[in-house]
Amino acid sequence: MNGTARRPLIGVSTYLEAEARWGVWTLPAALLPAGYPRLVQAAGGLAAMVPPDDPAYAADVVARLDGVVVAGGPDVEPSRYGAPRDARTGPPAPERDAWELALIEAALTTGTPLLGICRGMQLLNVALGGTLVQHLDGHAVAPGVFGTHTVKPVPGTLYASVVPDASTDVPTYHHQAVDVLGRGLLASAHAPDGTIEAVELPAPAWTLGVQWHPEMSTDTRLMQALVQAATKRPEGARGTARTTPDAPQTTTTPNKPTNAPNT
Repeated sequence: MNGTARRPLIGVSTYLEAEARWGVWTLPAALLPAGYPRLVQAAGGLAAMVPPDDPAYAADVVARLDGVVVAGGPDVEPSRYGAPRDARTGPPAPERDAWELALIEAALTTGTPLLGICRGMQLLNVALGGTLVQHLDGHAVAPGVFGTHTVKPVPGTLYASVVPDASTDVPTYHHQAVDVLGRGLLASAHAPDGTIEAVELPAPAWTLGVQWHPEMSTDTRLMQALVQAATKRPEGARGTARTTPDAPQTTTTPNKPTNAPNT
C-alpha cells in the first residue's frame, strides 16, 4: 500500500483500568498495549482506539470503521454465557463486556471485518450463544509471561487460507477457552491438546477469532488479511446489514474440564 492510498480505519477495543501509572500520574485510563496499533500499522491499516462507551453507540462507531479488532483482556463474566462463577475466574469487567459485545453485534450485523484476539475470540463465541471453559491449565506459563505452543489449521477454513502452514508457533497467555461453539461458528485451528485456538464464520463474512496474541509476534499475516478485507469492502459498504447464521452448534473443546484465568 503506497503512502498516498487511503488506509482502512481499524478500530481496536481498549482496556479500562481503574489505576494506571505514567510519568508523575496515577489515574484511571483507557489503554492498549502498543503491539496492537503497531500490528495494524505494519499491516497497512490506520489504528483507532475504541474505549468502552454506552453500548447504544456501538453501531454508530462501527459504521465509521472499516474493520474491528476486539483485544485481549480480563475474563468474560460467566453469567454472560449462563454459567456459575468458578473461583479461578478473574474479576469482572462489566463495562468492557457490554461494550465489546455490542461492537461484535454491530460488526456482525453490518458485515464489517472482525478479528477477535484471545478474550476477543471468547467474546465472539459468547455473542453467538457459545460457552467457555473457565479454567484451563498449561496455556499460561506464569503471571505476565507469554508462553509458546503450536497451532494446526483446519483445512479449507479462512484461517488456513491466511496461514497455510501445517503448524505455527504462537505466543499465548490465557487460562480460559472456547467450550461449546456459538451459532454458525466453525473451529478453524487447534492446539496439540485439542483446545480450540481459532474460530470463524463462513463466507461471505470475514469474521475470525484467535486464542493467541498476534500483536506479540512478528507474523503480520492475520492482520494483513483483516486489512485487506477492510480495503476490499465496496465503497459505501459501512453500515450495510447482513444475516448471521443461526444454526446451533454443539462442537466442544475435547477433554477439557467444564470449569477453569485469561487475557
